[in-house]
Amino acid sequence: MTRPAPGGEPMALAAAHLRAAGLRVTVQRMAVLAAVSESAGHLDADALRERARRVTGALSLQATYNVLRALTEAGLVRCTQIPGHPARYEVEHRDNHHHFVCLRCAAIRDVECTVGAAPCLEPRLPAEYEVREAAVTFWGVCPDCRGARPDTSSM
Repeated sequence: MTRPAPGGEPMALAAAHLRAAGLRVTVQRMAVLAAVSESAGHLDADALRERARRVTGALSLQATYNVLRALTEAGLVRCTQIPGHPARYEVEHRDNHHHFVCLRCAAIRDVECTVGAAPCLEPRLPAEYEVREAAVTFWGVCPDCRGARPDTSSM
């Protein structure tokens, strides 16, 4: 899925993406998908719910999770689960990237796969196992936090 074009109507683009994925078009799905598409990525369900509520009015957190699950299963959204953090969501670009997480502010940044084709790692498993993806998370301190205060965190 691509980001909305400048000047494009986010809800109309969301509806088109939902139809193309074979999903029923609802206001809740359009609003959540538009919220994911318009964000810089890596927002949790509560933040996406708040953005979507600007369009839908009332939207429960459970309904938001239901929509996010449908969008993830349809391949429109990627769910990233980082230990110790709520699930985060971003547009699925099928670009095989990984993530960097700041130990201080919990900001998440995309990191390109530096090895090549998916899954980027070669696990030693019996031949009957089929690996489709590898999730790599780099942990450290982002530039904003490095300049803000001395490092007192531990890994």
